[in-house]
Amino acid sequence: MKIGFIGLGNMGQHMARHVLEGGHDLTVFDLTRDAGRPLEEAGATWANSPAEAARDAEIVFTSLPLPANVLEVATGEGGVLSAISPGAVFVDLSTIDPDTAVTLDAAVRAAGAHALDSPVSGGTGGADRGDLCLMVGGDREVFERVTPVLNLIGDGEKLVYCGGIGTGSICKLANNLVGLSTGVIISEAFGMAMKAGVDARTLYDVITASSGDSAALRGWESSILEGNFEPGFMVDLAAKDVGLATQLGRSLGLPMEAANIAQQRFIEAQRRGWGRDATPAIARIQEERAGVEFRFPESDSESED
Repeated sequence: MKIGFIGLGNMGQHMARHVLEGGHDLTVFDLTRDAGRPLEEAGATWANSPAEAARDAEIVFTSLPLPANVLEVATGEGGVLSAISPGAVFVDLSTIDPDTAVTLDAAVRAAGAHALDSPVSGGTGGADRGDLCLMVGGDREVFERVTPVLNLIGDGEKLVYCGGIGTGSICKLANNLVGLSTGVIISEAFGMAMKAGVDARTLYDVITASSGDSAALRGWESSILEGNFEPGFMVDLAAKDVGLATQLGRSLGLPMEAANIAQQRFIEAQRRGWGRDATPAIARIQEERAGVEFRFPESDSESED
């Protein structure tokens, strides 16, 4: 198939690579030309605009940071919808709010094409391996038509049809709210236990073997517990996602007290200049309060040498 892919960031570059490796004719676009060079070297074609990436494509993917970016790439000057083919499928892999997904769907339909909101979960590691979870909203027949290509990006067992347009986005916001808010509780648990005298390795081993285990905690093993804050998934994007979740709650008239506390922790991390660090960086706030650093003992690294 002829496929366009727009947005080659930490996630998009890997997802686009899997599409190309699947044998498809891939055209790519990003604001940064260097982001596309590895894909060009592997056989992809560079486009000079979203419209060029979409022209004659049967599927157009976008993987972008913000809801506003998605709408601009779709409907702005030189955007996807100025060139999309009738009957083509516009698949947005970004994390956006359901209202934006519905707005996008209406614009895509007006252009004679089909839209799916298909946010992903699994981080850059999952994107690199091609085993992401995809949460898809939209027409089921359209979903089934593009499933073989979606399975190049994600693990088939984690490809979930969620319902009508916008439901993929709702599920993604719920998932990220759980995972990201859990990080706040983990930081408080570590602060408490380490200030009371338990070392980080012992605590990590106990919790990962017990009922408190979580993907969020396991993500700490190669991040804050090793003093590594390279993204990964950045604090800025986490703050955006939790904010979209609390925004959805407000639109439903639904109190979300714990989510609001988590959102404030991410906003505070941004205020301190940690927006481009990996999300566990928010735990630095609790480190300061407890007067300890959440790091594995030096004996861990010595035993590996």
